[in-house]
Amino acid sequence: MDRILIIRQQNNQLGDLLCSLPLYYALKKKFPESIIHLISGKTNYKIPYTKFCPFVNNIIQMDRETIGKNFKFIREVRSLKCNIGIIPSTMQFSRTSHVVNYLSGAKIRVGVKQFDTVINKSAWLLNRKGTFLWEANKVHQTDRILDIAKLIGCDLTEEEKNIPLSYSFNEIKAAKDFLKSSFPYKDVRIFAMHPGAGKVDNRWSTDNFISLAKSLYNKYKCVFLITSGYIDKEVTEKTIQGLKDNNIPFKVENVEVRVLGAILSMIDLYITNDTGVMHLAGFSGGKVLSLFGPTKGYEWAPQQNGCEYLQSKSGLISDISVDDVLSTTLKMINN
Repeated sequence: MDRILIIRQQNNQLGDLLCSLPLYYALKKKFPESIIHLISGKTNYKIPYTKFCPFVNNIIQMDRETIGKNFKFIREVRSLKCNIGIIPSTMQFSRTSHVVNYLSGAKIRVGVKQFDTVINKSAWLLNRKGTFLWEANKVHQTDRILDIAKLIGCDLTEEEKNIPLSYSFNEIKAAKDFLKSSFPYKDVRIFAMHPGAGKVDNRWSTDNFISLAKSLYNKYKCVFLITSGYIDKEVTEKTIQGLKDNNIPFKVENVEVRVLGAILSMIDLYITNDTGVMHLAGFSGGKVLSLFGPTKGYEWAPQQNGCEYLQSKSGLISDISVDDVLSTTLKMINN
């Protein structure tokens, strides 16, 4: 039986997890009887890995606070007796991850030697490694991770790569009940908006979101669902006040994350900054219009059918106009 170790000490937020789903799927397709262990670094909030990734059997959190804990951690990793160790580095390289992978005892150690001009100085600890032109070819994060999996013969078809998340009967029922109780209107369009983001530079202004909502409400007499992360309180409150001032009906989501995914698959359109929930909506089969300033839409925007993105040419998200978002929204709705 293959025992596979995946080390994602860095870049392990919700969006990163969802973009990594094809990697786990490809591994299980190639090694169906394998046991997959994931090493994750600490995050600011709890990431529900097992709720979205049934292919992972065990999750270990890396703790580097003390030397004693480090020795204990390495003993724990070695006790797993993994024969394949994978470091899916797609943006930066971690020397610690490579050392842990080497000390795990895995005979096959997979990773990246170089992407574009970025050289992995720890690549000598790998024995299956590749060189990739990801930036030059504008490769999406999902495809970057699959490129690494291909080094050991793991791959997916385009259809397999874009299979949406599945939800249970109870989760779907909870989503329908939420929409019915929140928006007890007949034949009304439901738009969702996410005005927050983890980084300030990734936030389209709340004034823009409010102006967009006014235009859509005047055209469709629609209702709005506002989604919000744990750090989005200020921008969410400002958006709510703007909707109240303009007598636009809305509801703020307050549901479990998988129920939220089911909800976003049922509404007319989700307009969002670059956030983890953006990926949740895309992988759930929802229609998504995502907005990008300094980050690259070709690298991070949802790839599923029904998803589009707008990229600021200047790198400043404020340079995306309300008219551009409105016209793209109308086009997506009409399609």
